[in-house]
Amino acid sequence: MKYFFVLGTNTALSIAELAAVVDFSNPRLIAADFLVVESPREIMAESLIKRLGGIIKIGRIEAEMKSGDEVRLSKAIKQIAVGRQLSGSGSKFNFGFSDYGKRAFNKKDLGLKLKKQFTEENISSRFVISREKTLSSVVITQNKLLKNGVEIILAGEGDNVLVGSTLAVQPFKDLSLRDFGRPARDDQSGMLPPKLAQIMINLAQVTDHNAVLIDPFCGSGTVLSEAIIMGYKHLFGSDISLKAVDDTRTNVSWTKELYKIEDVKMKLFVKSATDLSKFIKGDSVEAIVTEPFLGPQRGMINFKTVISNLEELYSKSIKEFHKVLVPGGRVVMIWPMFYGQRPMTPDYSGFKMVNKLPESLRTSQFIKKENRDTILYGRPGQKVYREVVVLEKI
Repeated sequence: MKYFFVLGTNTALSIAELAAVVDFSNPRLIAADFLVVESPREIMAESLIKRLGGIIKIGRIEAEMKSGDEVRLSKAIKQIAVGRQLSGSGSKFNFGFSDYGKRAFNKKDLGLKLKKQFTEENISSRFVISREKTLSSVVITQNKLLKNGVEIILAGEGDNVLVGSTLAVQPFKDLSLRDFGRPARDDQSGMLPPKLAQIMINLAQVTDHNAVLIDPFCGSGTVLSEAIIMGYKHLFGSDISLKAVDDTRTNVSWTKELYKIEDVKMKLFVKSATDLSKFIKGDSVEAIVTEPFLGPQRGMINFKTVISNLEELYSKSIKEFHKVLVPGGRVVMIWPMFYGQRPMTPDYSGFKMVNKLPESLRTSQFIKKENRDTILYGRPGQKVYREVVVLEKI
């Protein structure tokens, strides 16, 4: 079975997360935001997309043909739409189009033809259009295209055209609530976005939800809150700041109440990550997922001194991580990349750096090349990027 994934703004990070969670083969990156894969089993799109922070849409490829075959293209579109309409509720059927890749499709013409066909068959329908090239998750949700309708996907790849239908879209309302609705916020220190926290947890590849997961720089508790939502049961959090631990406790309690989650065992400590092995048992932890202190974000910064101090903090912390992790356990960690400055080089002896990007995609024109097996996360023009680092204990 062939599926497509509409990727977030960071192509490499979205694919790395997907490769850590989904068993797929023959990946084809048709555009920076459009990946086609083959799966040996059916993908449960609605449940999967709730745990993927870097995926915007999931859908199934229904047909593939040579470009220019307009008759076959129209037939494939009608077949998809009618199939979805027959399985609907019987009320007005909504449909819309999105296209990906370099080739532009005349979606208006295709939509009007499909609407005419529905009218001739006495089927009440509405053609949903957008000023953008693609329909957003908001437009799809508000127009009920997944509940009583369909979003038809068109993608051009060389001389071929792929036709598909969307099965699930990112739960934007939930993510926004978890980001901006949480009661304890610290915008001065910066807060890890929930989507990035999801991605980092997935990169740890801990499939046993009874395993122990730790965030030793817990901040406002984003990693721990997302881990709880994703089903993890045994969590530890620590931070050298009492306020951070209090904020974490507040936000985790809010998350548990919001999602009616009760069966979670979590302990919080006001402790330094450089003392981790003093309060966490050795060889007992499957994953450490964390965004540590990234240095000062404002004012005049002596980058040489800041980088040196952070490397010392990270090196000491990583040494502690090695003591408490089980063999093969992973650290998923953020290192800051200051614009115009050398990359961080803390000591990670006893670990190997892991690159989850499929090898066949590492040379793609859509993947930004890095000098090591990490992925940079951020918007163009930022002064400080997040470097997502995956380390595995050896």
